[in-house]
Amino acid sequence: MKLSFHGAARTVTGSKHLLTLADGRKILLDCGLFQGGKELQKLNHDFGFEPSDISAVVLSHAHIDHSGLIPKLVKEGFSGPIYCSPATADLAEILLKDSAKIQEEDTKFINKRRQSSDLEPLKPLYTMKDAEIALSRFVDRKLNHYFEVIPGIECMYTEVGHILGSCAVNLKITDKGKTKNICFTGDIGRYSHPFLKNPEKFPQADIIICESTYGDSLHDDAALNENVFYEIIQETCVERKGKLIIPAFSVGRTQEIVYALNKLDLAGKLPPIKVFVDSPLSIAATEITKKNKGCFNRHILKVMEKDIDPFDFKGLVYVSERIDSQALNDYKDPCIIISASGMAEFGRVKHHIAHNLENDKNTILIVGYCEPNSLGARLLKDEPQVRIFGQYLNKYAQIKKIKSFSAHGDYSDMLQFLSCQDPKKVEKMFLVHGEEDVQFNWEKKLIKTGYDFVEIPKLHQEFFV
Repeated sequence: MKLSFHGAARTVTGSKHLLTLADGRKILLDCGLFQGGKELQKLNHDFGFEPSDISAVVLSHAHIDHSGLIPKLVKEGFSGPIYCSPATADLAEILLKDSAKIQEEDTKFINKRRQSSDLEPLKPLYTMKDAEIALSRFVDRKLNHYFEVIPGIECMYTEVGHILGSCAVNLKITDKGKTKNICFTGDIGRYSHPFLKNPEKFPQADIIICESTYGDSLHDDAALNENVFYEIIQETCVERKGKLIIPAFSVGRTQEIVYALNKLDLAGKLPPIKVFVDSPLSIAATEITKKNKGCFNRHILKVMEKDIDPFDFKGLVYVSERIDSQALNDYKDPCIIISASGMAEFGRVKHHIAHNLENDKNTILIVGYCEPNSLGARLLKDEPQVRIFGQYLNKYAQIKKIKSFSAHGDYSDMLQFLSCQDPKKVEKMFLVHGEEDVQFNWEKKLIKTGYDFVEIPKLHQEFFV
C-alpha cells in the first residue's frame, strides 16, 4: 500500500493525499485548490496523478483548499462517489458554485487583456456546469458510523470542530489479508469554539496524516481576546469615529465574528453602529449554519433558549448586491465591515481595504491565518506601503491582529486531540497542511510526546505504508 502527497505538502493549501492499494485501486483524501500567490496557483493545473484512476474521494470538510479542485477532477475523468458529512455537503454546494463563478469571471477578465495583445484566450480551471456535475456525485454519511468506500476500505467520520461539518477521516483498510487503520485528521479545531462541538476521540491508528498549521504556536486566551476585540471596536468606531474592516472567510470565521458581536450586543457593550456583512456567500453560509444545529455545542444551545437567532442583532446588515457593497465606500458614519476573503487576497474586502487604508481613523483587523504572499500577510508586515490593484497605498490605518478567531487549533489543541492515541502503536506520522519551518517545530513536539517515526512529505512524494 502506498501514500502520496499532492497538495498541502510543506504548505497550508491544496490538500490532496492519495492512497494506492496493492491491487492498484486508488482513494483520494481531499481535493483542494491551491490558494495564494501565482506560484502556488500554477500547481492547480497538474494533479500529479490521473483523475480517471481514482475510485472514490473522501472529503474532510468543505473549505476550498480541501474541496476546490473536485470539479476539475470530475472534468478530467473522475467518475466515482465523493463522500462527506451532511453539513459538508450543504456547504460544498455554495462554495464550489462560488468558486466556479470566480474561475469564470477571472478568466473572462484575463482574456480581455490577452485579446488586446493578440494572445490565445485561456480556459477556466472549471465552469459552473463542471461544479454542478461534481456536486451530483456527493454522497453524505453520518458521523461515528463505518461505511464502505470501496470493497476492502471502510470509513468512519469523527468530529474535529474546525468548521461546520469538518471531520477526521478514519479508514479501516483490508489489503492482502491484513487490516490497517489510517487517520487523516483534516483540519483540527479548538476545544474552546464558541458554538461548534469539541474535537472527538478517534480510533487507534497505525498511520496518522496530521495537519500542522499552528504546530509551533499557542493562541491567545479567548476571553482575553474578546476584551481586545471590544477595545478595538471602541477605539476605532467610538473614539476615532472610523471604520473597522475585517477580512473573514465566508464559512466559519464570519459566523464566529457575528456571534461575538451578538454576545457584545446582549451584554449591552456594542456601540450603536451599523455592522455590515458584505458577502453573498457569507449570507448563504450563515443560513446553512443555522440549519445545522446538530453541530452546535451545549453553550450556544443554552444561549438560544433566550436568543433564538445568535447570528442576528440590531444594526446588523447583510449586504448581497454589488451596488450596495460599492455604496459602503461613501458611507461616512463609523461602522464595522466584515467581508471575504479571509486572507484579503480576493473579493469585496480587497476593495474595502483599498478605499480605507489611507485614513488614519480606520482599522484593518486580521483575524486568522494568512498565506505569506497574501495581501493579509503583507498588511501585517512592518512596511509603510502595500501594493493593491497595481498601486502602492500608504498604511495610515491601524493594522491589528487577533488569533483567537482562528478555526485551527494551536499545538496544545492538537496534542489534546492526539492524546487518545498510544504513540508506540503509530507506525508513521505524516505532517501536512503547514509551513515548512512550523512543521519541523511540530515534529520535535511530537517526538517528545512519543511518536518515533514522523515524516514531512514534499510535493508528490510517495511512501510505502
